[in-house]
Amino acid sequence: MKTPGMAVFKQQNVDDFYEMGEDLGSGQFAIVKRCTEKSSGLEYAAKFIKKRQSRVSRRGVRREEIEREVDILQQLQHPNIVALHDVYENRTDVVLVLELVSGGELFDFLAQKESLSEEEATQFIKQILNGVQYLHSKRISHFDLKPENIMLLDRDDPLPRIKLIDFGLAHKIEAGADFKNIFGTPEFVAPEIVNYEPLGLEADMWSIGVITYILLSGASPFLGDTKQETLGNISAMDYEFDEELFSNTSELAKNFIRELLEKDTRKRMTIQDALNHPWIKSCGHMEDSTSPEAEKKAEQLKTKRLKEYTIQSHSSMPQNNTYANFERFVHMVEDINMMQTGLSEVAGARHTLQGDIEALLAIYNDKEAWYKEESETARKQLSQVCYEFRKVEANRKLLQEDVKAVDASLESISGKYKQRQSQLDTLKQELDCELQWLQEVMSSLHPEGANGSIHSSSLNTDVKQALNELLHQSCVGELCPEAKQSLTDSG
Repeated sequence: MKTPGMAVFKQQNVDDFYEMGEDLGSGQFAIVKRCTEKSSGLEYAAKFIKKRQSRVSRRGVRREEIEREVDILQQLQHPNIVALHDVYENRTDVVLVLELVSGGELFDFLAQKESLSEEEATQFIKQILNGVQYLHSKRISHFDLKPENIMLLDRDDPLPRIKLIDFGLAHKIEAGADFKNIFGTPEFVAPEIVNYEPLGLEADMWSIGVITYILLSGASPFLGDTKQETLGNISAMDYEFDEELFSNTSELAKNFIRELLEKDTRKRMTIQDALNHPWIKSCGHMEDSTSPEAEKKAEQLKTKRLKEYTIQSHSSMPQNNTYANFERFVHMVEDINMMQTGLSEVAGARHTLQGDIEALLAIYNDKEAWYKEESETARKQLSQVCYEFRKVEANRKLLQEDVKAVDASLESISGKYKQRQSQLDTLKQELDCELQWLQEVMSSLHPEGANGSIHSSSLNTDVKQALNELLHQSCVGELCPEAKQSLTDSG
């Protein structure tokens, strides 16, 4: 059942709302970290599930599988099932914020006890059955019940509460649907999974039978040296109650196991049958003549065997749920077929591309020859231009020298011109003075009357002639035309 107000697949950064702590566990494509909610200070477990980035990739979990797990967890609220608190998503991961189950695995806890009585084992099995009953009431099968997925909420309690975790392989069994798959951990899978037969809630009951067998004996009923041998033992129903291991186990407990490890799913106990079984009803109480010393010795031996089994399973089995299943194998086969088709298309494209490449190479060779020819022509033209440039540069230098010589001549001529101009200005001033003087003389010599006019005219003529000769001798042709014109006009 969905928690009120819970948003599915929030796109915010989970680190903005939760403070991440140490790692609690990991699987093939998932890692679990302790975290603290910043708003409330409560502790949770953050399960980071790596998303598969493409269909051809084998890394990560397909999004539809993650969505199925989230959808199932949102329907579950039970004391013996881990609770989903929140869900976040980023580019690479989906983060499930789950109830913190900090007591460790059930079998680790039992392996550390000095002894384990049948009554205690029954109480733990009953809790498992209660959790599975809730699942089956919603037509949900876990499909991966095993010791690693049975955790303790708090191991400090006298009778710790168990929690079923990891619903990555869980499916809702639809009525009338023919559901087949091969997944789970070989040691705990039912024969119908091994034989690829229709699956239902019965597969979980088989797994509970195997867990009960291990819990009461410390040994696994079908475990072989290899995965193939284990699956063969399951298919052949090859197991027995070892006299030494089950010497202190009641017949009711053995009967409980037999009715769960039943190959025919129609005869296998349902969850309600298991809860109503006399062994569960009696909570392991039995009446026999076994002495307390023998009973304690048997319990200690069972606990020792259980510890050995736990150590062996942790060292030889892969980490928590690997999500490796037959469905993925089918998808892989489909992907391979798609890849083969794609490779055929690529081969055809390669042939076409090869022809295009050869055509491009021919064009490239023609272009390269043309570029070489053009380059040679350009080189010759550039050489000619360089030669012409050198000639122009030499002529420019000669012209610069000529210009310098002309500049020097102009400077010399300019100096002489300025000198002559100065002399001319001086002479002009002297001439102006002389003309003024002559005018004054002429004015003083001009008589009154007719005789005076005749005499003055004759005198003026003589004076003008004398002045012209004087000016001619003084100026030597340098007198300006304006001066000569003034003298002429004055005469």
